[in-house]
Amino acid sequence: MIFDEESSFEEAVISVLKQHGWDDSEGILRYPTEQVLIDNWAKILFNNNSGIDCLNGCPLTKGEMAQIIEQIETAETPLALNGFINGKTIAITRDNPDDTLHLGKEVGLKIYDRQEITAGQSRYQIAQQIKYSAKNKMSNDRRGDLCLLINGMPVIHIELKRSGVPVSQATTQIEKYAHEGVFTGLFRLVQIFVGMTPDEAVYFANPGAEAFDPNFFFHWENFSNEPVCAGNKPDTDEWKLFIRNLLSIPMAHRLIGFYTVADSSDGNLKVMRSYQYYAASAISDKVRECKWNEPRHNNTPGRHGGYIWHTTGSGKTMTSFKSAQLIADSNDADKVVFLMDRIELGTQSLAEYRSFADDTDEVQSTEDTQVLRSKLTSDDPKNRLIVTSIQKMSRLKVDKDRITQSELNQLAAKRIVIIIDECHRSTFGDMLQSIRCAFPNALFFGFTGTPILNENHKKESTTAMVFGNELHRYSIADGIRDGNVLGFDPYMVTTFDDYDVRQAVALEQAKATNITECYLDNQKNEVFNYYMDSTKVPMGSKTNSAGDHIKGIEGFLNPSQYWPDTTHHRKVVEDILRRFPVLSRGNKFHAILATSSIPEAIDYYRTFKRQAPEMKVTALFDQNIQNTAGATVKQDALVEIIEDYNKTYGQEFTPTPDKWLAMKKDISARLSHKKPYENIDSNRDSRIDLLIVVEQMLTGFDSKWLNTLYLDRVIKYENIIQAFSRTNRLFGPDKPFGTIRYYRYPHTMKGYIEAAVKLYSGDRPLDMFVQKLPENITQMDIRLHEILMVFEAAGVGDLSELPASQEAKRKFAKEFVELNKFLQAAKVQGFTWEQDTYEFKKESKEDEQLSEPIFVQPDIDERTYLILVQRYKELFSGSTLSDAPDAPYELDGHITEIDTGLIDSDYMDSNFKKWLKCLEQDDEGLEAAREELHRSFASLSQDDQRFAELFLHDVERGDATYEEGMTLRDYITSYAHKDKNNQVQRVIEALGVDGKLLTTMIALDLTNLNINDFGRFDNLKNSINKVRAKAFFEQKEGKSLSAFKVNVHATKLLKKFILEGGFDIDGCFDIDE
Repeated sequence: MIFDEESSFEEAVISVLKQHGWDDSEGILRYPTEQVLIDNWAKILFNNNSGIDCLNGCPLTKGEMAQIIEQIETAETPLALNGFINGKTIAITRDNPDDTLHLGKEVGLKIYDRQEITAGQSRYQIAQQIKYSAKNKMSNDRRGDLCLLINGMPVIHIELKRSGVPVSQATTQIEKYAHEGVFTGLFRLVQIFVGMTPDEAVYFANPGAEAFDPNFFFHWENFSNEPVCAGNKPDTDEWKLFIRNLLSIPMAHRLIGFYTVADSSDGNLKVMRSYQYYAASAISDKVRECKWNEPRHNNTPGRHGGYIWHTTGSGKTMTSFKSAQLIADSNDADKVVFLMDRIELGTQSLAEYRSFADDTDEVQSTEDTQVLRSKLTSDDPKNRLIVTSIQKMSRLKVDKDRITQSELNQLAAKRIVIIIDECHRSTFGDMLQSIRCAFPNALFFGFTGTPILNENHKKESTTAMVFGNELHRYSIADGIRDGNVLGFDPYMVTTFDDYDVRQAVALEQAKATNITECYLDNQKNEVFNYYMDSTKVPMGSKTNSAGDHIKGIEGFLNPSQYWPDTTHHRKVVEDILRRFPVLSRGNKFHAILATSSIPEAIDYYRTFKRQAPEMKVTALFDQNIQNTAGATVKQDALVEIIEDYNKTYGQEFTPTPDKWLAMKKDISARLSHKKPYENIDSNRDSRIDLLIVVEQMLTGFDSKWLNTLYLDRVIKYENIIQAFSRTNRLFGPDKPFGTIRYYRYPHTMKGYIEAAVKLYSGDRPLDMFVQKLPENITQMDIRLHEILMVFEAAGVGDLSELPASQEAKRKFAKEFVELNKFLQAAKVQGFTWEQDTYEFKKESKEDEQLSEPIFVQPDIDERTYLILVQRYKELFSGSTLSDAPDAPYELDGHITEIDTGLIDSDYMDSNFKKWLKCLEQDDEGLEAAREELHRSFASLSQDDQRFAELFLHDVERGDATYEEGMTLRDYITSYAHKDKNNQVQRVIEALGVDGKLLTTMIALDLTNLNINDFGRFDNLKNSINKVRAKAFFEQKEGKSLSAFKVNVHATKLLKKFILEGGFDIDGCFDIDE
């Protein structure tokens, strides 16, 4: 439906909310003040606590309610108030003289129980048009659109905007109210904000005094991760789906009680994204359904729970914690054990878990196996949730640490849920089997961003074979699309010329020393030509359509070709030193060089020390020294690396296992800028530029300060995605993507990368890889020309000053923001102002010795760019907060988020008024104004462009006149609304149905399952005028129809019309669809 008035949308939202559980018996609270809501809460508190042991039948006094409000004010932050709400009870001192039993004594009041959903004492109310009193003389009273109250507490605030208005206007209004101090007193209890239009809705946690960050404004998505009401399907009533999925009861109750997270690590309240909810609830449901007393379905120890496939960087730790907490709170299991793959990550996840918990005692650590043993045997509810390592857990076996079979049997009898993180790594070895044997009745779940599938199975097993079915998937392509992680910019770097490599292999296979020798021997010539033909032998190994493996040219290269102190190593170092200054953005970001062996890592380390002593370089690999060849070299290198590290950073590490582990943690902290190195960015001497690794830090390690991976080893499938993902954590404009440069067996690696992307992205490589430099230059030029047209239309084509109109300024700001975004990406990829022509190699066929070059000459130059920068700065000169425009030019020093919808709308309206003025005055510039107006229609949907054209034609014919204060966007919305109304009226006219009932049903959130609730669809069918309906369908089909056929057609048409929100019944449609 189209809503040309916000009030009509508000009433429609209320109707759907009432349909989904917000239908309190006392009705809607209309136009309430804070005091009215406090009185309402007091009434509910009394009803829920009136027993003799609590309020003793005596209502709460104003003084007692003031005590409660004071506790709210004291808690102050949304994070603290989340604990207040979920604390179940609050304490007051009774001052009601009628309660002689408790006067002057403390009593506890039950306020909310997250387990008591749609049952017991839970009440769900809607407050409409809430009055927020001004906090000072300089401010005005405000009215909020809707507030959802659970047990009298306002926990969800909703701001609405009519059709055609961007949702950012709703979120900006919420931010404005927060800045003015609206959400104080009782309204501090608000946990979730919702901004909604008929076409787009977002939700986000109350940030309190923190800045509002659009990166944490979330669209809801369905189980398949397809956005719901995300602005991409206008006029389809998806706002009803948003309410049904997120704001309905019981979901809204669960959202406040279970799916908000009070993160004490940063003091912020967080709300789970949709994919996190699906995963946590799926695990919780599995545990609830588990029949612990029934025998397992297979002979192997351990029960299959399932696994969660969520990409790295998507918040798996929060998801797994909420899963564990839901299980622990529900008492569906005696113990929930979260297993980490690596000992050193146990402390990190323990800290994260505890930061998410309501009570730090809720999550138990295990310093050693004995502590783990005691926590598992304990019946104390505080020992229900345990974080430990898979190594410690695997040591719980008979005769190990004096553990008896009787003790193991006692543990095995408990209902134990085991959740394993990074389960793609550790679950195919002996340790997991030991754990399964020790806990044969336990229910096992796995979390991974890269599950082991049929294509890359290990030991003939997959993740599904080990854990059971996939419970939910959120792939890396989903994460990149949603902006939760960055895309990748991979580069194949050849250290040897492809043609030279092919020729060398062909000569070797022909057993010839030179080409002449081949041509003198037919047999050698035939072999030589076979290997020189790329259609027969590709550079990298491949699998053809029949599934046959074809060995590529690189498959014939001896590994020694890439050994230390070779041309290959020198070329890799040369490439890294050449690229590092730009890729690191002047040493701002860190990089990892992953190598194949420890000797190679040592060689690289010493080469960088020698050739680039100013670089901060260190290395990590397995420190164990075996009595094998090369042990002395490795030991000497370890000592050298540690001594260099100690000298550079003032540390005292040694080669012993515990000190080496401590050094690894120190390196990890420096790379991730975590304690004690939070401010390392400003201390150049404490930073690490490049970390060289062998089988280290390529999975599980997260740092937004890492942006480049130099890869000199061959890896496949899950290892590729894991390694690449070290670079893709969000940072800001300086880090538009993660860069990967790979060197060894490059064509083979390219094939492996393509296979990994196909397997782990749903075959959507374009969603994972960012555009290259030529495309970024093209996009920069497109934005430049848009800007130039804006200035030319304003009569300042020489860019000497800003356009006069506010709308043109905003349009310039928007396009300049986009230009800067592509410029930042281009600079990382090698763009400089000094170079006026760029040569790129076209993707060549392997039988071509030289690929065809492409030349790109950017239209933008540094002088023009600097002029635009100056004009951009002038947008902010002299402006103050009070005269800031409704559509801000930027949100911070880096131009990241802009209210583009409002800017496009205002710019279009400015052009409309120019055109209207030319039309009224019969100005010779009418044609140019029309062209400029039509160009600004590009931001509209096709339907909106059609309505805009209809309106313009009506104006030209004199059938419509411009009203002061109306915008072109308003007229488009009005025409769209009329079109929808005409569709409804046409159905009423054609079928003679009850118009009021049809309109009411279209406004509701109806599906095939509930369309006939209360007999409403039967009533609508019974209102059909059979004569009118027969005439309509016979005219439609061009033949006579029986009464039965007319009735069937009418029923199908009405159901389709209601469920789809209307359509043109006179147009082409299939009634039987």
